[in-house]
Amino acid sequence: MDQLTLREKVGVNYMLLELSGTMNANTCVELEQKVYQYIIDSNVVLDMEQVLEIDSSGVGVIIAGHNDGEKYGTRLFIMNPSEPARIALTKTGFIDVFNIIHSVTEVADV
Repeated sequence: MDQLTLREKVGVNYMLLELSGTMNANTCVELEQKVYQYIIDSNVVLDMEQVLEIDSSGVGVIIAGHNDGEKYGTRLFIMNPSEPARIALTKTGFIDVFNIIHSVTEVADV
């Protein structure tokens, strides 16, 4: 069975969510709730370095989080997307819209 592990870390001006595993309709429920919970008051960083697979549901969570960030005056960042994650995000046609970073120190500059 597919699984997505989620670890939370609090930063100075962001909430870091370290993701590991598969992002799909069956595994993204908790991630979706966390993104919506934190994006209201804080920047959210999704560390996607250990994401093995992502489908349209996973991409949908990222797009919704990005849009909610614009609504609330916060930002959603994607940190170190794995190759499967980068491919899925590129296929959306919105890869240039997403805030892709390599280190959480880049969030401190916002």
